[in-house]
Amino acid sequence: MAEIDPRTDTHIRSMAGPTRPAYGPPTQITVDAQTLSAHEGEPLVDVINRAQMELPQVCYHPQLGPIQTCDTCIVEVGGQLVRACGTKVTPGMTVRTAVQAAQLARENAFDRILANHLLYCTVCDNNNGNCTVHNTTKLMAVEHQNRPYQPKPYAVDATNPFYQYDPDQCILCGRCVEACQNLQVNETLSINWESEHPRVQWDGGKAINESSCVSCGHCVSVCPCNALMEKSMVHEAGYFTGIPLPMFQSAVALVKDIEPSMGYGPILNISEIESAGREGYIKQTKTVCTYCGVGCSFEVWTKDRHILKIEPTHGPANGVSTCVKGKFGWDYVNSGKRLTSPLIREGNTYREASWDEALSLIARKMTEIKARDGADALAFIASSKTSNEECFLMQKLARAVVGTNNVDNCSRYCQSPATVGLFRTVGYGGDTGSIRDLELAGLVIGIGTNTAESHPVLATRVKRAHKLNGQRLIVADLREHEMASRADLFIRPKPGTDFVWLNAVAKYILDNGLESRDFLARWVNGLDEFRETLAPYNLDYAEQVSGISQEQLKQIAHEIVQADGTCIMWAMGVTQQCGGSETSTAISNLLLVTGNYMRPGAGSYPLRGHSNVQGASDMGAVPTFVAGYQNVQDEDVQRRHLNEWGTPLPRNKGLDNHEMVDAIHEGTLKFMYLMGEEMAIVDSNANYVEEAFNKLEFFVVQDVLFTHTAGFADVVLPASPSLEKDGTFTNTERRIQRLYQALEPLDGSKPDWQIIQEIANRLGAGWNYAHPSEVMDEVARLTPLFAGVSYERLEGFRSLQWPVHADGTDTPLLFLDGFPFPDGKARLYPAQWIAPLESATEEFDLHLNNGRMLEHFHEGIMTFESPGIKSKVPNGFIEVSPELAEERGIKTGSTVRLVSRHGAVKMPVLVTARVQGRQLYMPMNVPNAVDAVNRLTGSHTDQTTHTPAYKDVAVRMEVLSLDGENPLPRTNHRWGHPTPQRGVEVERKWQRPDYVFPGASLTMLEGASLNARADQLSGADD
Repeated sequence: MAEIDPRTDTHIRSMAGPTRPAYGPPTQITVDAQTLSAHEGEPLVDVINRAQMELPQVCYHPQLGPIQTCDTCIVEVGGQLVRACGTKVTPGMTVRTAVQAAQLARENAFDRILANHLLYCTVCDNNNGNCTVHNTTKLMAVEHQNRPYQPKPYAVDATNPFYQYDPDQCILCGRCVEACQNLQVNETLSINWESEHPRVQWDGGKAINESSCVSCGHCVSVCPCNALMEKSMVHEAGYFTGIPLPMFQSAVALVKDIEPSMGYGPILNISEIESAGREGYIKQTKTVCTYCGVGCSFEVWTKDRHILKIEPTHGPANGVSTCVKGKFGWDYVNSGKRLTSPLIREGNTYREASWDEALSLIARKMTEIKARDGADALAFIASSKTSNEECFLMQKLARAVVGTNNVDNCSRYCQSPATVGLFRTVGYGGDTGSIRDLELAGLVIGIGTNTAESHPVLATRVKRAHKLNGQRLIVADLREHEMASRADLFIRPKPGTDFVWLNAVAKYILDNGLESRDFLARWVNGLDEFRETLAPYNLDYAEQVSGISQEQLKQIAHEIVQADGTCIMWAMGVTQQCGGSETSTAISNLLLVTGNYMRPGAGSYPLRGHSNVQGASDMGAVPTFVAGYQNVQDEDVQRRHLNEWGTPLPRNKGLDNHEMVDAIHEGTLKFMYLMGEEMAIVDSNANYVEEAFNKLEFFVVQDVLFTHTAGFADVVLPASPSLEKDGTFTNTERRIQRLYQALEPLDGSKPDWQIIQEIANRLGAGWNYAHPSEVMDEVARLTPLFAGVSYERLEGFRSLQWPVHADGTDTPLLFLDGFPFPDGKARLYPAQWIAPLESATEEFDLHLNNGRMLEHFHEGIMTFESPGIKSKVPNGFIEVSPELAEERGIKTGSTVRLVSRHGAVKMPVLVTARVQGRQLYMPMNVPNAVDAVNRLTGSHTDQTTHTPAYKDVAVRMEVLSLDGENPLPRTNHRWGHPTPQRGVEVERKWQRPDYVFPGASLTMLEGASLNARADQLSGADD
């Protein structure tokens, strides 16, 4: 029997959550006289669960693996009582679950659990049908506790703004610790097993809000009871849970008082009736996270418009994982600042208008400007925060109704250079594989990506593999962020020089015969020409230009060559440079030279920053392509769209969003329709962009909140966020997922797809889409890349990774059968180094870097509406190195003005060793647009894609005041002190003097007698 490799096995690759150790060969075992298929080395409990045999298990969670703290899954194997979760399958093993010794042991173990838990399910907010303690009580038909409940000498910790911990309800199963230590790998939680009264601790005993907790919610999601619970659930979820505290406590006491006489059976029956009643007013709706490009999916629990909680379970990209934004950052949906009526500008103010008036005005202006100045005087910008279907309709409005290719989306600001680099070399502009491949790789290299803050859940998989599975990690970045501090090798190249050291590594590999010769010969074109272009990039030159030592460059080369699969992930630190496309190309070239395509656990991973930035481009919201990256000039594409739309595609060159701003200044672009983007402060050189918006003849902004950009509009249209509509998002893995409407659109607002359709129809389009699924059906008809995509195939938590063939077969791992070029071969592309333009000068002597923070999303428009998130990071700041702070005589809390060639901002200082020397760092998120970092960035761009060179900024610093408050509150996790350990460390529990393995007191003779009696009673035939 062949071994099953999780890197190629379809079933294992499709599982939600983190990867598990590779299974051994298939085998068979006997459980209660049944022959079951199994895999050698897998947990016995998995085999029993697959067979749907009843077996209690409180601490075991399939995404966490064996924890072995609860002892409720004890079975007999070979005459010995063992934990089913901690026992690995061996060929031919015989297992008995129903023997009396095992049953008594399980009852004994669960009785100890109930002694730690105040069971009052009838009035518990967590009485939702998914409480493991409740369900196990029912499964085991427990009527009475032998051990009385023992309260613990600790108060409830409600200091965190999002969740609370009740030690009196905690059963010490350790799931939360395992999740924090080995799944999220934030390493905050532990259990003080040696204490007289063990409890879960944060940073060894700190209050939650004073610890290193990042509020990711992993602990809350895996808690098997109500010990850890979302504050949004408390006194909200049940019929009886909202009663005043004294009455609530009396109700709990009543439940406990009647237990000795009635038993738990009637109490649990009442609680299940109450739980069933909740189904009438609590909705559980599957959705996809609206923030970064990881594509976490989960159920949102709502009561009317109140969001009770986010419940991650088995999302294909995330499993039970979330980050603070996805788990808790939904306050903006019910913000009092939501737009609820169209607004029309009158002078310097706005007045509310009816939808009919606003849409009629827009249609009239579009018609007038097109008639006078031509279709190319109008431009359209789709949103990475809206659905695939809405982005498709926006570009269809531009092309099929107006007749222009002037359409773009915010991928122009981040990952367009990565797409170009991959198009040049391997033919598809998306991640090679899945997040699972990043976890399976022998080596992960991160370049210009602050992954733990920008893509937190994806980072957990890398951190887990690095901690538990021996994966190597190399990080190249200007700042020592979390991934850099964890790395086996952290290098700090000089700004904008990644291209140089990458090519030097490629040259060293080729010069020393370390390349993957068979792979290159079979699958790659252009090696000789590529080798010639590398001639200048010797190690000495690379060291001089990049500042990376020759020894480190050699180490990187050898690590790549020796690794069992290398994945390179990169983000805005690479792409937001004048040479972003060239550096992205160099990354892919290096992977080709070393044979790191066409297999699992390898390849290129340009991490997408927004929930649907991949999808926005996939759907054709770019000036040169329609959906599926089909060139508008291609005759087959023209014919297909003519047949579907009844109108030819415009062939003229369209403007991207950078060119649109220039065209407004030049007077050739008169009208802009912008959907769901804060372009005024997200585009570079914000002052220049604002001047352009003031010059527009007519400007339409469509959004959920009144953004800074909306303040320049002539008409503002109130849109609906993701929770208020159906649709699909495409994540960084090319994974298409459905989101379902959880809430009705707020009165006065409408889903974006409906608004676009109404505008199109006022222009004579005659569209009649009744549901976004009909839009996706049209996409599938027009687009070979999505030929097999349908809402039926995306039902529930199912997903598809493009390309999707007509029969519904998708492609989790690209290039297994070759590359999408005519000869099936990839291409080594001769890229060129483009040096930074804004090097430091005597006047502008400091380099300014910028990027995201964990707590906020991009500029913070949505996350500043969350009081809890805002309390963690209330404002922006500038990170200054200790050496620069000493030189300038400033400290944390000092206020400085940064002045660039393009503008100035005023900010408080945070002195930190995360930055070094004369480099500064400023987060993108600020509550006041006046302070936005793009007041400082210029208009210079990547030469191929026009992606702004946001990371190429030189500034000077002016000290305004020395004393001030720390801009990062002491309740921020960055001030905490994690306590890393190898999980829950259950061995420490087993060493406690009061711990006895359940059933251990039974002699083998007694055990045999009990087993025989149990067999008699059950009629089991072994």
